[in-house]
Parts: sequence; structure tokens; C-alpha cells
Amino acid sequence: MKFKFKAIDHIQLAAPEGSENEARIFFGNILGFEEIEKPAELKKRGGAWFQFGNCQIHVGIEDPFVPARKAHPAFEIDNLEELKKHLASREVEYIEDDKLPGANRIYLHDPFGNRIELLERMR
Repeated sequence: MKFKFKAIDHIQLAAPEGSENEARIFFGNILGFEEIEKPAELKKRGGAWFQFGNCQIHVGIEDPFVPARKAHPAFEIDNLEELKKHLASREVEYIEDDKLPGANRIYLHDPFGNRIELLERMR
């Protein structure tokens, strides 16, 4: 093949209309992602964009809205135990899962019901 995939540029998560402030609290204040400016032409669609490292999360408005309960992004992190303490202090519920060999992981849901996986590889 004369083409190759390089990286994930962004992940799109759906949210209901008017939920931008909830997205900012969850992705910005709780998870610590940086909010980034949407291009002017896309601002009129609503939603909010966030970034960490080279990856972006685009929270887009969808009507009618249905959360992704099974499909999900998975983010590799360092220090899952500290994250769990942080989530508990912010009253964010999560589910522990030990079924993936070589990884500690949890699942949580954003304020809109979308599933998110967070994992730490055991070295």
C-alpha cells in the first residue's frame, strides 16, 4: 500500500444540546484536558473541543442524542490509583475491570452517558 495511518487526530463524542458547560467541567476541570478554540465556522454547531498531548476530543452536539454505552475511547494514563482517588474526591463513579491482561483499567461515563475507558499498562 502507498498510504499509512499515522495517529488518531481526534475522537468525537456526542452530547445533548446545551451541554457545553457540563463538558467543560468534566473534561476540563475533572479530567484536566485543555479546552481549545473551535474554528469560527464550526462554532455555530455548538459543542466544545479539548486536547491532551497530540490527541483532541471533540464533544459535538447531536439531536436527537443517544449516548455511546458500548463504543468508547480508551486512554492510557500513568498512575491510575491517583486518578481513582481524584475521581472519588469529585464524586465521579467508575467501574474497576481486571479482565485485560497486562493492564489495570476502569470505566466511567461522561455526564452524557458516553462510556470512557482509562487504563494503565503494567510494566
